[in-house]
Amino acid sequence: MADSMHIAVLIDSENISAHYISAILDEVAAYGIASVRRIYGDWTSPHAVKWKDALLDSSLTPMQQFGNTSHKNSTDSAMIIDAMDILYSGDVNGYCIVSSDSDFTRLASRLRESGALVLGMGEEKTPLSFRKACTKFVTLENLIKSDETRPQESVLDVSKIERTVSDIIVSNEGLGKRTRLSGVGNELSNKYSDFDVRNYGYSSLSRFLDEMPRFDLVREGNDYLVTLSRTAPVKEAVTDLIRETLIEAPHQEMGLSELGNIVRNQFSDFDQRDYGYTQFSKFVASIKGVQIVHSEGNRQSAALDTQA
Repeated sequence: MADSMHIAVLIDSENISAHYISAILDEVAAYGIASVRRIYGDWTSPHAVKWKDALLDSSLTPMQQFGNTSHKNSTDSAMIIDAMDILYSGDVNGYCIVSSDSDFTRLASRLRESGALVLGMGEEKTPLSFRKACTKFVTLENLIKSDETRPQESVLDVSKIERTVSDIIVSNEGLGKRTRLSGVGNELSNKYSDFDVRNYGYSSLSRFLDEMPRFDLVREGNDYLVTLSRTAPVKEAVTDLIRETLIEAPHQEMGLSELGNIVRNQFSDFDQRDYGYTQFSKFVASIKGVQIVHSEGNRQSAALDTQA
């Protein structure tokens, strides 16, 4: 992609620190060529002094916007107008919008509608609306290396990532396909624009997933295969628990919700979807000698099948 992607880098200097500039351009280089490099602000303002030294070193073109009012909408409007002019010129096929301001949410959405890559960059304070509008969003604090590696305050919960990766593996297994780490990375980025392993203190997706007990990673060539861990609770152990619980239950029958709670109390990371079932009732119904029965109010229960 880096050989064909030409990117317009548009920076809002009013709410981004100058010390990020080298890291910003390095990150853009991983996606393509920064064909356009513009930075917007009032260069007569004393607040712009720190940026002035970075302009020449980074080949940034300063775009002057006088502070005509007490509001800062003049800079935002100039960036939006320029972005649309660049879009209609057809000279680039990607954009990097550097700002922590939600005012660029609609612009990011419009550029994505045109088929362009939209790489957003901003500080941790960046509103979720702008993050989600971008094809990919990078938190600037993650780009600055420090001696102390600490997880950032993440928008996306780790359990949701784990669940998504597990679903990818199960879906691929159903199609007779193996799951590669590169494919997992692509699907996570497509589903969650603000997903970045650096948010959790990791430098690579492989290390991030390898430390999750649910997954095993096996190197194959230049990539990894990702599988569900063989040390995770197996179906046989859970089915044995269900049978034993039903044997001891009154009338050898128990409500599904109560049975599900018992299973998860002993197997906290159990999820029927790991075994190809979308519902717990489907998993229970697959167990030999167990059936699903319906009582008053359409309440579902599991019961031993005495005729099995």
